[in-house]
Amino acid sequence: MLLSEVMAQQTPLARVEPAWREWMERWPTPEVLAAASPADVVRAWGRLGYPRRALRLREAAIAIVERHGGEVPRAQDDLLSLPGIGDYTAAAVAAFAFGDRSVVVDTNVRRVEARLISGQEQAAPSLTRAEKDLARNLLPVVDHDAAVWNVAVMELGALVCTARAPRCPDCPVRGRCAWLLGGRPAYDGPARRGQKWHGTDRQVRGIIVQTLRDAHVPVDRGDLAPGRDEVQVDRCLAGLIEDGLVEPVGAHHFSLPGHDEAQAG
Repeated sequence: MLLSEVMAQQTPLARVEPAWREWMERWPTPEVLAAASPADVVRAWGRLGYPRRALRLREAAIAIVERHGGEVPRAQDDLLSLPGIGDYTAAAVAAFAFGDRSVVVDTNVRRVEARLISGQEQAAPSLTRAEKDLARNLLPVVDHDAAVWNVAVMELGALVCTARAPRCPDCPVRGRCAWLLGGRPAYDGPARRGQKWHGTDRQVRGIIVQTLRDAHVPVDRGDLAPGRDEVQVDRCLAGLIEDGLVEPVGAHHFSLPGHDEAQAG
């Protein structure tokens, strides 16, 4: 559950499933993952995006082995103490892995509750305190009921109460939906900015990591992102090194972290 939740952050589930299956076959326990090399986990991450998550997962596995006897902890405070685990992931693992009462608020939950309770077409651009309080107040008191509620609201948002084409006639709570009863007013809140991709540092960082992932050996600086702006490549390379995703090998070559010294040649 911890692995799937981290993989699904900002990544469509259709892309997550094959990678999740590969990881579970290769590293079925925290102990096995903790023993893997950083380069192997970044390479196995493939094209899921945000490869720092792969390194944080390995670091979390190490912490689980060292602090919790190799078992994923149940308490949310313990989950939050693991590298790379934030509020949402800790709450989701507590709810879906252990059946505990926890406030799980993702994009789908926010949209459903904005429409159902607040009468707004979309939630605010970023999570607010009011949304957290609303989600907490709506959560059933009994652990099992709360876990079911979290799954139900997430599924409702993903399959019926979608962002662009909500299927209101099929909604099981359409008779209580403030947005629908109000005539489905258009969103009039702060502008929601789309994420750019082409030409961004994020794209160039991805190109560098993919080049090293495919190479399996240290790569010359000039071959990391051919045709890209040199200043941007240097900036992205420096950030990747600082994040622990890339290691210098000698003066002009680079590799994934924990490269095999024998391959450096």
